[in-house]
Amino acid sequence: MSGPAELLRQIPAEFTLPAALIIGSVILVSLVLFHGMGVHWVSKIHKRGELRLRSGRPHVFAALLLFGTAIFLLLSLHIIGVIWWAFVLRHLGLIHTAKDAIYFCANAYTTLGYGPVDLDAQYRIISPIIGISGLFTFAWTTSMLVNIVRDHNALLETLELKRAEEKELRRNLKFAVGGALTQERKDERAARLATAEESAGASLRRHWQLWREERQKLKAIRQGFYAETKDLIRKEQSAETKLGSGDTPDTEASPPAAKQTPPEKPQPPQY
Repeated sequence: MSGPAELLRQIPAEFTLPAALIIGSVILVSLVLFHGMGVHWVSKIHKRGELRLRSGRPHVFAALLLFGTAIFLLLSLHIIGVIWWAFVLRHLGLIHTAKDAIYFCANAYTTLGYGPVDLDAQYRIISPIIGISGLFTFAWTTSMLVNIVRDHNALLETLELKRAEEKELRRNLKFAVGGALTQERKDERAARLATAEESAGASLRRHWQLWREERQKLKAIRQGFYAETKDLIRKEQSAETKLGSGDTPDTEASPPAAKQTPPEKPQPPQY
């Protein structure tokens, strides 16, 4: 190979150890810096997703998906680190094939140390440096993973509580709509019964008038039921929206405060 590999072969034997240390140190520092930026980026993604889930409807599956995405991104950082080392060793001609380079770097990066592939005797010092970079990055990932798991458990607990409150609100809405429907049917029966009693022995024209009045009463009763149902649904949806903002949902609107009138000034006595 030409380029860096040719320059590496031209280094005298007594300088190969310092050259290997310099190469390994530069790659280690750059990899750790890259891993740190990646961990910070994953942390920001998880925090933003957590805030978005806390401010909206309680979607537990979305929280699980967010947690899985964070784990996958952390794994991707380590895969990139292994490929980074493999590219450098392959580009320097220390390992002949990309497949062997990736296999060797994965073993060294995870400190497994098992495999038939090895470096040249003059540059074997790079192998423990790869292991040290793996120790650094895995320790960083572990600390980040502890924080993510802690925040994920707290998020799930919050979402489960909100989910229970949401179910309670919908259950109350169902009961309220059922009560309004029962009252609407009672009012309809009462209107029909009143019309039937009044129309007993009445003339045909009066029958026609009573029938029209009954239709108007029934229409008004049903419109009132529909309006009450819409109002109940609107209040329930407003209460569900307040669950995400952390406010306490109000099922009934508070009555307006009574306006206080200033006391009257005493009038002077008239003589």
